[in-house]
Amino acid sequence: MATERTTARGIVSYVAFPLFVAAILTLMVVLRRPILAIFASSESVRSWVLARGASAPLVFVGLQVLQVVVFVIPGEIVQVAGGFLFGVRGGVALSSIGILAGSLVNFTAGRVLGRPFVESVFGRTRVERLEKTTESGRAAASFFLLFVIPGIPKDALCYVAGMGRLSFPVFMLISGIGRLPGILGSTWMGSAAFDRQYNVALAILAVSSALFFIGLFFKEKITSAIARFMNPKKD
Repeated sequence: MATERTTARGIVSYVAFPLFVAAILTLMVVLRRPILAIFASSESVRSWVLARGASAPLVFVGLQVLQVVVFVIPGEIVQVAGGFLFGVRGGVALSSIGILAGSLVNFTAGRVLGRPFVESVFGRTRVERLEKTTESGRAAASFFLLFVIPGIPKDALCYVAGMGRLSFPVFMLISGIGRLPGILGSTWMGSAAFDRQYNVALAILAVSSALFFIGLFFKEKITSAIARFMNPKKD
């Protein structure tokens, strides 16, 4: 019986990703015009959310969940729009709620569907590299550092965390705190732009862009350095 359940889970894991991709592609084809119109810019996100009236905060949280689960959507656009819409405090609070909810979906998918699904989404090489970085007893600290560093694929981290032994409460804590600097920066930039504090907005953009490209181009060296630090060789 246990073997049958394991086999069934393996089959589901391999089939789930193609179905997941098919669902996203179908959604993009059927709703391509309104989706592209909404996510064309932070201003278009802001206008669309404001048109929802009293339900605007809930709709905004839903957009944040969507951009985490459908990981091809750039999350920064939505976060900047949060600053446009709700100011720094409101934007950070609502973005954090939505991003944590989306991270929970990804974490649960990694935990329920397992390694075959995660590797089919992100590729075996990337998963193995992230797994190597976080395989020690200091996994929580490793994940936290990876969440903080810009340019590291946060959505992939959520799936890998679910695939591993990290507990749900610990994951939510390190994910929430680790993502906070990025959320704050993007939201502050949007709020500053809305208030026409363009010098502040440009300064935040410059710093954020520099950190992002450093993380993007040196992510392999960064993850390797974290792995060596967190997994010191014993003599």
